[in-house]
Amino acid sequence: MTDTRDRVVIRVGGKSWHLTPTPGESVRAWLDTTPLRVRAACGGTGGCGACVIRLVSGASNPLTRAEREKLTPEQLRQGYRLACQARPVGSCLLELEDPAPPSPWQSIPADELRPIQPPDSRPDPCPFRVAVDLGTTHLRLSLWNRRRRLASRRGLNPQLIHGADILNRLHEASRDPVRAEELADLARRAILEALTDMLARDLGETTPMLDKIGRLRIVGNTAMLTLLAGVGAATLLDPDGWDQPLPCQPGDPECWRAGWGLPNARITLVPPVAGFIGSDLLACLLASRLTEQPPGALLLDLGTNIEMALWDGRFLHVASTPGGPAFEMTGIRHGVPSDAAGAVTHVDEGDGGLRFSTIGQITPQGYCGTGLIDAVALLCRRNLIKPSGRFAMPVAETGFPLDPDQPATAITSRDIDQFQRSKAACAAAIETLLQRAGRAWHQTTGLWLCGAFGAGLNIENAQFLGLLPPLKADRIHKVAGAALAGCETALLAPEAVDPFSTIRATIEPVSLATDEGFSDTFFRHLRLTTSPGIPIE
Repeated sequence: MTDTRDRVVIRVGGKSWHLTPTPGESVRAWLDTTPLRVRAACGGTGGCGACVIRLVSGASNPLTRAEREKLTPEQLRQGYRLACQARPVGSCLLELEDPAPPSPWQSIPADELRPIQPPDSRPDPCPFRVAVDLGTTHLRLSLWNRRRRLASRRGLNPQLIHGADILNRLHEASRDPVRAEELADLARRAILEALTDMLARDLGETTPMLDKIGRLRIVGNTAMLTLLAGVGAATLLDPDGWDQPLPCQPGDPECWRAGWGLPNARITLVPPVAGFIGSDLLACLLASRLTEQPPGALLLDLGTNIEMALWDGRFLHVASTPGGPAFEMTGIRHGVPSDAAGAVTHVDEGDGGLRFSTIGQITPQGYCGTGLIDAVALLCRRNLIKPSGRFAMPVAETGFPLDPDQPATAITSRDIDQFQRSKAACAAAIETLLQRAGRAWHQTTGLWLCGAFGAGLNIENAQFLGLLPPLKADRIHKVAGAALAGCETALLAPEAVDPFSTIRATIEPVSLATDEGFSDTFFRHLRLTTSPGIPIE
């Protein structure tokens, strides 16, 4: 099928970026979701005149008053526009001559933000509110006033410098109080940097606005909340406590809050469910409304830590399992973050050969998680990889390049092994929940995939490899940004209301670490074959 979507090409310093734009949004909004940025200091009103860009070809909206005031007649004749004012229509070619310095923070794409209708609220002298989804690898934030989402950001969790694995960070924090404080400070500073970035670029002010933030609510997996609060790391390392609720609140809340530099903010860490079942799962359940679905509905949040829930009509059976490096691309030879320039997001068969989809549509620089799954599935379909995960022929230590002219497309035996472990952990956890609920694979009635990783999956390939149950397409729902959306819903609720209380009352945690049959189930799912279930028609 031919892709008929509009394309935007942006030339920067002799290189070209390719974007698929969101209709009706400004050039600046498009760029803010990428590593590219225009200069800006007015919150997007056109008042500063700094975000100059040239429309080389293509149609756009008429010149605005701000553009006529800020651009010279000669600039207007040459096609210069303000990126915050220009809204091209259809495909176009743009040129950015003076980009802003790169930033670790990008706006969250519109299709990863859920529409939320806030309830009516009373006037508040501190009307701004912040929702935070604190992930092992990524942070996602949004800034609200009483009724409207003003801005959003996503970026890497800087705690990654202490290891991508959750246990590594917990061990560091438990053995050394100084390192524990360092880990907490890294996460806190990252949240504040992203917040400052939103205030400066989207509202045009910073310091005065920090005093007007009245609420900041944070959801995350248990380890991330523990590390942020600076307490409980040693407790979380003890398997005997994994099926019990763990306190993740700072020892001295007032002193802790003072370190944020938000004098009027009520900072809330939403308590996790238990052990490695965090409040990010609660937020996903709230956003997806899983308990309103028929019995047999399954929710998956795939990532460094895989969290899942199965609704049986009365109870939510919930569990988590390490996703391993394959889903976040640490430990993969040519693994790169999902938002990095040149990250291979998808691989498929094209006319005359393979087609690689990359961030920015530039030369492949490595695979993100969704791209790796496509690559492994393609190699299996071509019988170059056996169901055991072994290559069908001798392969050099550097791996098998899907494109011989692109070294970064190589897949190694170790990469496949890492993926098998991640895939087996997920499938075995699903099967364990089904057993606890007294259900079989064919009694799964629907699947909700949460998060950007799940939203970007090629479902057919994930099912082919046995990562997902083989449900029909109309039973699978992608809910990008579910954890942040659930946090936003809680953030905007009246102060005395706990939107998570009803969900908590239905939860039955399942500790996979103490489940006697989990290891055997894990080993059965290591093979790269479709899991048992409903035949796909």
